[in-house]
Order: sequence, then C-alpha cells, then structure tokens
Amino acid sequence: MKMRSWRRGTKEMDMILGPYADAHLAGMAAERLALYDQLLRENDQDLLPWVLGQGAAPAVLSELIAEIGQFARTRLLR
Repeated sequence: MKMRSWRRGTKEMDMILGPYADAHLAGMAAERLALYDQLLRENDQDLLPWVLGQGAAPAVLSELIAEIGQFARTRLLR
C-alpha cells in the first residue's frame, strides 16, 4: 500500500498520500487498512477534489478523506 500511495499517477496525489502512508500505515488496524485500500482504488481525478474539500467524498470514505486532508494541510504549514 505504501508504494501505491507514492505512485498514484499524479504528482499531487503522490505528495498527499505518500507522506500520509509513511506516517500512518504501520499503526493502522486491519479495518482501517481495508478502508485505505478501498480509497487507493479510487481515481486521482476524484480523490484530489475530495481531499481539497472541493467535492463530496463517498460517505464510507469521508472520515478518512478528511483525516488525510487535515494531515496534508498541517504538513504544508510547517
């Protein structure tokens, strides 16, 4: 999953999901890993607006997407 996070197809999503995966995958419970795996199957053109808050994410992914977006924003503010 870490490699799939860093090699998305768009550089923007690489830079969002790669660091998130590095920081969180090792500590994720099995259920959360399954949800993250589901997220990785989504298209980057859909994921990016969801993470940026420019579109509504599917309900099942909304909490995870919000967490990833907050992680990315916090990381960029450093």
